[in-house]
Amino acid sequence: MTSPLINKFVVVGIGLIGGSLATGLRQRGACAEVIGIARKAETCTEAVNYGVVDRAYTSLQEIAHELTAGDIIFIAVPTLSVNSVFEEIKQHISSDVTITDGASVKGSVQLAAEAVFGAVPPQLVLGHPIAGSEKSGVTAANPNLYERHRIILTPLESTSDVHLDLVARMWQAVGAEVLSMSVEEHDEVLGATSHLPHVIAYSLVDTLAQDINNPNIFRYAAGGFRDFTRIASSDPVMWHDIMKANKSAILKSMDLFIDNLSRLRKGIEQGDSDYLLDVFSRAKEARDEFTLMLAKRQAAPKED
Repeated sequence: MTSPLINKFVVVGIGLIGGSLATGLRQRGACAEVIGIARKAETCTEAVNYGVVDRAYTSLQEIAHELTAGDIIFIAVPTLSVNSVFEEIKQHISSDVTITDGASVKGSVQLAAEAVFGAVPPQLVLGHPIAGSEKSGVTAANPNLYERHRIILTPLESTSDVHLDLVARMWQAVGAEVLSMSVEEHDEVLGATSHLPHVIAYSLVDTLAQDINNPNIFRYAAGGFRDFTRIASSDPVMWHDIMKANKSAILKSMDLFIDNLSRLRKGIEQGDSDYLLDVFSRAKEARDEFTLMLAKRQAAPKED
């Protein structure tokens, strides 16, 4: 019988991201045991009852003595809470244990590691799964969440090849495609493609709910509004942290968007048909190309 890829998989933060990876590894036999860490005892109990983890505790210290080479700790807490997890790891966890994370901003995680450890330790592999849902909590765990989705790893010069390889194979075990880029490029790209859309969705829903005094505003909203604003149902704490952690890249993307929106407003105000058709046609072409690219990726045969 083949040994599992991972001995003990420890997930710190048993919500959508961490819980989905835990259940995905469990169902595929990629780890011998899944251990959950959550702040609240009720969450620990719920995670065990739902079959997301085998057992759960409220601190890493309680299981630190069990962990060694071949074990992975996956940090899946809000971005600004990573620092406190690093503090606990520094005090209690062996340098043989592989550490990785799923935070949406890599620069802030790197800075947190440098602040706590003095330098980013070789065992720490920074990463971010490009997958998610507006759902949250233990019950949102989906074992197939990462199938055919991309995972971006942002290794540093100090990152150990042994730990990097184990993390890459962990993600591949749940059907994900693993890519690599620098911390700086990751935060700039995600600031534009993920963080900015969330800013727009939250702002739009808040504008309609708070500033337009019309009780029918949501009653008659169609499917386009539902699809466009779905992500405004995401966890507010998580996105609060992301906005603070990736402020520079997000503001850069927002400024560009506001500038383009202002030009579009002017075009509408002046009835500039050529400008409007040019913007809408370019956007449609780009969106259609993206849709085709996505369809090809999803249709590609899965590697063994």
